[in-house]
Amino acid sequence: MSSVMSPDPIVKPGGRHQTNVSARANALAERLEKGASALATFASSLTEAEWQTRVPNDGRTIGVTVHHVASVYPVEIQLAQTIAAGQPVTGVTMNNIHAMNAAHASEHDAATKEGTLDLLLRNSTTAAAAIRALSDEELDRAATVSLYADAPLTSQFVLEDHAVRHSYHHLARLRAALTSAR
Repeated sequence: MSSVMSPDPIVKPGGRHQTNVSARANALAERLEKGASALATFASSLTEAEWQTRVPNDGRTIGVTVHHVASVYPVEIQLAQTIAAGQPVTGVTMNNIHAMNAAHASEHDAATKEGTLDLLLRNSTTAAAAIRALSDEELDRAATVSLYADAPLTSQFVLEDHAVRHSYHHLARLRAALTSAR
């Protein structure tokens, strides 16, 4: 297994310490951090009016969308950790995702920029640490995922398609929303 030394030991679930971080896990964590940082830089530059801009074909404001990305890191990481443990992900459908997103938008319509940026930093930092705690074996482990018609997917795929990609995906949409609003 290719690895790099972590400056601080990472505590894995169950209290186990890991001092060698997988190079693959570290690269995934760095990509997540880079995306979260780009989203934070974009969001911090917005005026209050821009923060309240509605995203076309979505309906949420830019601010709510940034808050959404920040708030779902724990769920996305939990899904990947479930697969990394060899357990299937069941009961998750696109209808569940849409309902969760709609409820989030309603509950956090007044999300402030300062609070959202703090949440983004905290949750992306925690998510990156959780990714770094995964071994190559755990990244390669596959289990069925109901969201993908029970296809057997690896933990790494789920990380890349959700937690790692999420900020990049929404950042592109938010930039386009601002461009079309101008």
